[in-house]
Amino acid sequence: MTVYIVRRIVNYLILTAVASSLAYVLASIGLNPVWQFENRHPRPPQSSIDQLLDAWGVNPKIPLIERTWTWFINMFHGDLGLTVGNQPVIEQIGVRAGVSLQLLLVGSILGAILGVVLGVWGAVRQYKASDQVVTLVSYIVFATPTFVMGILLMILATDLNNVLGTQLITFSGQYSPNAAPDFWSQFWDRISHALLPTLVLVLLGAASYSRYQRNAMLDVLGADYIRTARSKGRTRGSALVRHGVRIALIPMSTFFAYSFGTLVAGSAMLEIVFSWHGMGEMTIQSVQQNDINSLAGSTLFIAILILCSSTLSEILYAALDPRVRR
Repeated sequence: MTVYIVRRIVNYLILTAVASSLAYVLASIGLNPVWQFENRHPRPPQSSIDQLLDAWGVNPKIPLIERTWTWFINMFHGDLGLTVGNQPVIEQIGVRAGVSLQLLLVGSILGAILGVVLGVWGAVRQYKASDQVVTLVSYIVFATPTFVMGILLMILATDLNNVLGTQLITFSGQYSPNAAPDFWSQFWDRISHALLPTLVLVLLGAASYSRYQRNAMLDVLGADYIRTARSKGRTRGSALVRHGVRIALIPMSTFFAYSFGTLVAGSAMLEIVFSWHGMGEMTIQSVQQNDINSLAGSTLFIAILILCSSTLSEILYAALDPRVRR
């Protein structure tokens, strides 16, 4: 087991290094950090521009292979370079990663739980009215872009606040700068700001997981072990929960783990709509600002998160299927 864990860690390090290095190369090819100086009036002296580009490590006058190698070596020392705002990329990732994970953890877990429940319910009551309603709502959520759903919820929240005559739900930013300093005021202020973006993630997650869980559950409903459990005296509900749901959750564990790993990239528009300064927003801004180091750093973070999700998937798989542990 120890050899297996060591092998996995080594593989993860290699994959992370390859993914981040490729991201740096592609960002260096596709982005032009000199562009932001071209439209300034007066244009800065070329020597000043070169000095800044050298400090950022993205001077196109230096061969790409040399720049990539320098960035690669510095990455192992915890140095991902500077942003175009002369801020250390590693510090920006540390701050923004906490913001994104704070939002994504709650939303993805609640969405997965709700999706599994709805999927099992739909499979057990296949083609009945409740199953048809869940299916229709899921397809509507699928067809609605993330930013549209967020804006619709903001409109509904505004109407609710007007009806109640108080600012019950706040949806701009992560917190209110003028909130009272005591614990409960800060706590409810954070809840108020996180409610709508979390609700969007829950709806998207539930719609996605319910479809997969329903199909996985339908595959096991007619299995021999379900009939065997019933013949041994178990009730239908007990046989479905103890044997059917557990088996149907095995492929879902892999789907959940990898979906969580890719949520950071997928939640970029959600963070922009609700003004949450997380990793998704950082990725988009790095492209807009031709920030090579920030884009490579964002890719590095997403790669690490996906590989950690892969490990989580294997742990969940082993917990659900004892044969894997042996």
